[in-house]
Amino acid sequence: MIDRLLGRASLKARIDELEDENERLQRRFEAESERRSDAVTARQEAEERQNRLEDRIAQLEGELERLDSEDGLDLEYRRRERLRGERLEAVLDRLSSFRTGPEGALTATVGNGEGARERGGEGESGNDVPNPVADALGDRAALAGEAAPCLVCVDDATLVSIALEGPLVPPVEPTWSDRFSLEAKWFQPSGTYALALVRADLFAVGVYEDRERVDYRGFESDVKGSHSKGGFSQARFERIRDDQIDDHLERCREAIADVRRDVDGDVPLYLVGQRGAVDAVAEDVDPDATAAVDATGDPKPALEDAFRSFWTTELRVL
Repeated sequence: MIDRLLGRASLKARIDELEDENERLQRRFEAESERRSDAVTARQEAEERQNRLEDRIAQLEGELERLDSEDGLDLEYRRRERLRGERLEAVLDRLSSFRTGPEGALTATVGNGEGARERGGEGESGNDVPNPVADALGDRAALAGEAAPCLVCVDDATLVSIALEGPLVPPVEPTWSDRFSLEAKWFQPSGTYALALVRADLFAVGVYEDRERVDYRGFESDVKGSHSKGGFSQARFERIRDDQIDDHLERCREAIADVRRDVDGDVPLYLVGQRGAVDAVAEDVDPDATAAVDATGDPKPALEDAFRSFWTTELRVL
């Protein structure tokens, strides 16, 4: 009996120990559960903060897109067309016939309007849009700035809203009238003038009466092309080629001077061709207009291509 009593006492003691251990485990479980609950809560709060931040970012990006749109960054020309010959004449006649009430038609030069057109310089700065043009075009005035230098024609109802990027840019101050202020000689060959094509190894110049060429001279120079990787170094090759180009450009300057001496009176000179060659020669011959054109081949056909390119006007509908 005593053994049974001692056995029960041992069991009770063991039960008490297990119950104590169970309580400790229960408290540990509850504490761990609480920590996990806090972690879940913290994760949920972090996710909510992240969602709020993402919503805010999306809101700010939308606001930025709206502001960019207002600044004209997403604007596009409604239509673009290159005009020459009869098509150009028809468009100019149509614009010249346009009539409004008093001060209903605005004509203005945007960009460096000094009677000379410098093509091939897209992306240049300094093409500020005059205030009357900006007021008339609103958000789309930025497109006129991109087309500069150009002549802008817009009426007070914006039925007509265009930029003309022609061979010559007249210095027209913003003018409101009952019609657009246009002259055909700004866009079409007129009178006596000389057109000279200058490339690193080619030169051609013609004297014209309106569209008809009445005099011509041209030549090509022996200028090295690409280095053959033999014979002498690249540096020496480039020095020789540069000297050949310099000699060629000096011949071009002399030919232009000869043409000017041969022509009675002081006629306009338009200088076109490779931009680098044109700029180098223009410093000494003071042309009335310059343009970068892609005209290759023999001198005479290249000059014909240059003539067509120079006397082309780009129409942009704003």
